[in-house]
Amino acid sequence: GDGIARVYGSNEIQAGEMVEFASGVKGIALNPENENVGIVVFGSDTAIKEGDLVKRTGSIVDVPVGKAMLGRVVDALGVPIDGKGALSDHERRRVEVKAPGIIERKSVHEPMQTGLKAVDSPVPIGRGQREPIIGDRQTGKTAIAIDTISNQKRMNSKGTSESEKLYRVYVAIGQKRSTAAQLVQILSGADASEYPIIVAATASDPAPLQFLAPYPGCAAGEYFRDNGMHASIIYDDPSKQAVAYRQMSLLLRRPPGREASPGDVLYLHSRLSERAAKRSDQTGAGSLTALPVIETQAGDVSAYIPTNVISITDGQICSETELFYRGIRPAINVGLSVSRVGSAAQLKAMRQVRGSSKPELAQYREVAAFAQFGSDLDAATQAPSNRGARLT
Repeated sequence: GDGIARVYGSNEIQAGEMVEFASGVKGIALNPENENVGIVVFGSDTAIKEGDLVKRTGSIVDVPVGKAMLGRVVDALGVPIDGKGALSDHERRRVEVKAPGIIERKSVHEPMQTGLKAVDSPVPIGRGQREPIIGDRQTGKTAIAIDTISNQKRMNSKGTSESEKLYRVYVAIGQKRSTAAQLVQILSGADASEYPIIVAATASDPAPLQFLAPYPGCAAGEYFRDNGMHASIIYDDPSKQAVAYRQMSLLLRRPPGREASPGDVLYLHSRLSERAAKRSDQTGAGSLTALPVIETQAGDVSAYIPTNVISITDGQICSETELFYRGIRPAINVGLSVSRVGSAAQLKAMRQVRGSSKPELAQYREVAAFAQFGSDLDAATQAPSNRGARLT
C-alpha cells in the first residue's frame, strides 16, 4: 500500500528501466539490490498481488514531444488527460538525458521579457537562464509565473519569425486538483498553438508521478531548444517534488540525510536545471529558460531546498508576505532579488532606466527605515522617500 514493490528473480534489470505488472500498471526500477529490485509503482498498487509476474520492457521512460503538444494537458507519463483525444503528429524522447556540454553552450545575451516591470527592470531574465521565484505561500509566486506566460502570448503574436517566438511549458507538481483545473482554464483556449504545454501531477497522484513530472516537461521544452527555437518552462513547485522523492527514498530504505531527505536531493534538482541552457550558434542557437517556483516556510530562504536551488541557478526573485499585504503586487523584494546574468540580457532602453532606479530604490529602503522613527523629515530626506514610494 506504499507504492513500492519488491521484485525477485530479475537480476538483469537496469536502474531506471520501465517494468509492467500483470495488472497493466507500470513502474520504474530504482533500487537494484543483491536479492531483489525496489520498484516504484506509477499508479494504484491495489491490483498488484504477491506472486504476480513482472515483465521488463527493456526501455527507459520516454514521453511524446513536439508542437502537437501545444495547448494540451498531459500527465507525468505524457498521456493526455484533457479529454481532447490522442496526440497527433509527435516524436518520443527520453525524460532523462544529459545536459548540453560546455562547448555546446553560449552565454545568455537575449532578453526574455516577462511583461512585469518589477522583474524586467531590476532582475532581468535572459533566454537560457535559470531564475527561481522564491517566497512563502500565498505571496503571488504562481501569479508571477502565470502573468509571464500570458504576456509572452501577447508578445508572440507580434513576432513574425521563429527566433522571436517563445514556447511555454508549465509543470504543476503536487497541487490541488481544483487549483490545477483553474490554471488550465486560465492558460488554455481555442487557438492551441498559442497556448502552453501543461504537465500535471496533482496532490492525489502517487509520489512517483510527482517525482517524475518535471522531467517530461523538461523533455518537451528541450524539443524546442534542440531545434533552434526558444522555450521557457515553469516548475511549480520543485519543493513538492523533493517531498515526493523523500517519501520514495525512505520507503526504498535509502539512508536519510538533512531534513530526512536523501543525499542526492541536490542532484535531483541540479540535473533538471542544467538542462535549461542557451545553445551555441553551431548547435542551432535555441534556448530553454527555467523558472522554478520554490515555497519557503516563514520567509526562511536559508532552508535546505531553497538554498540548494539558489546554489544551482542564476539568481532569484524573492516575494514577501509583508509587501503582498501592503498591496504591492507583484510582491517582489527588489533588494533580495538578483539576476546573475544582469544587464547582458537587457534591451538598451531598459538598461538605462535600470541604471538609476536600482540605487534610488536602495536609498528609499534606507530612508523608509529611518522615517519610522519620526515624521518631521526635511525636504532632502523626503524627496528620495517620495520617489521610492512612486517607483514601488
